[in-house]
Amino acid sequence: MEMKPLLSALAALPLTLPALVAGPLIATSHAQAVTEIGGQKIVTLKRAVTSQARPEFTSITLAPGRGMELIQVTANFPGKGNVDVLASPDLAGAKEMLDGKDDAFGDLGYRLGAAFLVPYPNRIRGKLSADGKTLTTSWEGHSLTLPANNVGKNPGAERHAMHGLILKAKTDDVRVKDIPGGQEVTGVVHAGDFGGHWFSKTDLDFTITLTAEAVDASIVARNVGHAAEPIAIGWHPYFNLPSGDRTQVRIHIPGAQLAQVDNYDNVFPTGKLLPVTGQYDLRAAGGVPLAQNFYDDNWSTLAWKKGAVTVKVIDPAAHYGVKIEGISPEIKTIQMYAPPTAKFVAIEDQFNFADPFGKEWGKMDTGMVTLKPGDSTKWHVRLRVFVP
Repeated sequence: MEMKPLLSALAALPLTLPALVAGPLIATSHAQAVTEIGGQKIVTLKRAVTSQARPEFTSITLAPGRGMELIQVTANFPGKGNVDVLASPDLAGAKEMLDGKDDAFGDLGYRLGAAFLVPYPNRIRGKLSADGKTLTTSWEGHSLTLPANNVGKNPGAERHAMHGLILKAKTDDVRVKDIPGGQEVTGVVHAGDFGGHWFSKTDLDFTITLTAEAVDASIVARNVGHAAEPIAIGWHPYFNLPSGDRTQVRIHIPGAQLAQVDNYDNVFPTGKLLPVTGQYDLRAAGGVPLAQNFYDDNWSTLAWKKGAVTVKVIDPAAHYGVKIEGISPEIKTIQMYAPPTAKFVAIEDQFNFADPFGKEWGKMDTGMVTLKPGDSTKWHVRLRVFVP
């Protein structure tokens, strides 16, 4: 399918979760005359291949004008050349989506590449305003008013807030430097009170690092205000399936419990955590085939080994694999979104359960970190590529 018809079709879709299926199916070349997205210059980190015996990361392209979102990551596989690690349009397509087609909230940002989600990944429910544009929830007796930027497609679906408040954030003090074996970019998002939606004021310090062996992404959230605040951090990366044969792709998620949801349209948690069984038990070391199964689920009670909780996406037909290593101990859950018709899988390392302020959880710790003035918390995830 040509780029323009596909993007036109995407633009016509309602901004609902099922619309994600159409977003990232394009994986083309990156040699485009595009220098800015979101009003800021695109940053590209590069390094030369040094080994023909093992796969190596070769580049990262990101958009400081869209909350440091990763547009693409490439890795060289011996005998194949560069492979797209993320499912994303080329730069021209990404710019058309993010600058030309997006809504006021930046929702198309989490339909390609890897968007960062702060101060809450996933869904939040609340009392809807009369105009349907915002909702109100509460944290420790304090009211929060959030944009109601998502809704399912079924009649009667409930509008809710989803995926944080920095999808259109600008990044200050963006700096690139050479490091041994690669490059690194840093920047800070002065998020403040997140457009009037949060209690205190927050700075987000980003560090993205490229070496042969790994891509590291980290965010340090610092409370620079005068009141305590809840914070959760995550991201929304679409991982490419190079073979295009989704059915034989294998997933390993070392989670022993699954959050029960009401349905796959709202995808709201019921507050019950169930032992993983059947298609949801993905703990086998070599992974479990996606087959035709639909997933939009959240795993917890994660098994940590060697200082990380490691998810694997293995594409045997392409002799390709990527490991997603959650390194920060605050990462309590893994969300996976994998519709059967798409050639991607989203693996979302996040601090929290969905609807973390919801009464359905009772007194359970839902993963939100409380930052007092002057406190900070860190989210850190590392990618590695391998030949299975």
